[in-house]
Amino acid sequence: MPIVKRGRAFAALLAACLLVLALGGSPAQARDAKPTIVLVHGAFADSSGWNPVIQRLQRASFPVLAPANPLRDLAGDAAYLSSVLDTIPGPVILVGHSYGGAVITNAARDRTNVKALVYLAAFAPDEGESALQLTGRFPGSRLPDSIIARPYPGGVDGYIDPAKFRPVFAADLPANTARLMAATQRPGSMAGLSAPSGAPAWKTIPSWYLVAGSDHAIPPAAQRFMAERAGSKKAEIGRSSHVVMLSHPDAATALILAAHVGTRT
Repeated sequence: MPIVKRGRAFAALLAACLLVLALGGSPAQARDAKPTIVLVHGAFADSSGWNPVIQRLQRASFPVLAPANPLRDLAGDAAYLSSVLDTIPGPVILVGHSYGGAVITNAARDRTNVKALVYLAAFAPDEGESALQLTGRFPGSRLPDSIIARPYPGGVDGYIDPAKFRPVFAADLPANTARLMAATQRPGSMAGLSAPSGAPAWKTIPSWYLVAGSDHAIPPAAQRFMAERAGSKKAEIGRSSHVVMLSHPDAATALILAAHVGTRT
């Protein structure tokens, strides 16, 4: 299919999924054997960041789970998520934001119950790559100059300086909301952010990617590169900050529904 036609077809699918959300239901095709949607947050955030997306998915009658990502080290975080997946019967769609993308890339490897990977302004590393390495490969990230390091027994945590949190992480959210997020942020271990990834699940599992076009944490150019390399079906929101699932929950949910429709058997 020509690129232009593929793009139009994907845009039409996203529009249909947005209509589903507006109607508060799901298409007839999506009513059977609904997968569990597992939402994985990244560093400097927690599972509450998924609340707007969870509300929309639950309104469409999807089972949803948003486990707490340990944020300690990549291999350990992926192993933890894999153990959660062991407890879920039936098909799963894995969704990752930010560093959560690296976690799902590793946790989904060799799992036949994971039907799709969805990346929302997320890392989709290849084998041997780290989150910090991918961030630095393309210009535009303000994250490296915004990190406050705090040692803990056994490692070092990275926090975003609260004074820089909003412009770096959540520029399109209200200032009061960003201040609350900065105060309650969960740090990411520097060991996890710098750890090399294993063999990526996106080589064998179909993927979707939502690019945040005004992201100052992961450069949009890096996001486009990772999406194209993974062969992901890609959408982009030009004015979105890094927290696209909070500032544009309809579009984020529509992409998840598109992954469901696109992988139905």
